[in-house]
Amino acid sequence: MAMYHAGNRALQDQFGSRALADRLADKLWRDRFKDSDKAFIDSVGFFFLATANRQGEPDCSFKGGAPGFVQVLAPDLLVFPDYDGNGMFKSLGNIRVNPSVGLLFIAMTEKPQRLRVNGHAVIVEDDPHLRQLSGGQLLIRVTPTDIFPNCPRYIPNLPAGEPSQYIPCAGAPAKEPAWKAFEDFKDVVPPRRA
Repeated sequence: MAMYHAGNRALQDQFGSRALADRLADKLWRDRFKDSDKAFIDSVGFFFLATANRQGEPDCSFKGGAPGFVQVLAPDLLVFPDYDGNGMFKSLGNIRVNPSVGLLFIAMTEKPQRLRVNGHAVIVEDDPHLRQLSGGQLLIRVTPTDIFPNCPRYIPNLPAGEPSQYIPCAGAPAKEPAWKAFEDFKDVVPPRRA
């Protein structure tokens, strides 16, 4: 396991946390999902996806859906659908040229929790599992290399709210965001894929 590189180590040494970092990696790091990881991931309705282009320039994206839209299908496989968005394909375009990804799952509740998943992603267009995910136009398959929980100390407790009105739902027509009809954009918005 290469959890830390020279930059990490230099700061750990500067702040006297190398032994703590090693202990955390020894006790918490894994490259396979546990049942508790699966249960947590199944319960969340969003995550943050970090990608980078071929030159290593980063991008971070919010991905949301109904709880369960991200699924752990095996100890070494996580999948999530790509839903219709703004058509820029920043994250997925990065995955096409650099498969390294970082996923951050957070529960901003009374009992905060977070889980980091780093790994390698591939975009799949014709996967039988995609048909089971309402509104998905592509499927992203992630093979984990690093899975580890993080301290939830600074995670806020957000009040319970309603889910987004744009989450795809089986049997219901997709709701389009207003910006797609704005004069500046409506002539270039492609038709939604089935």
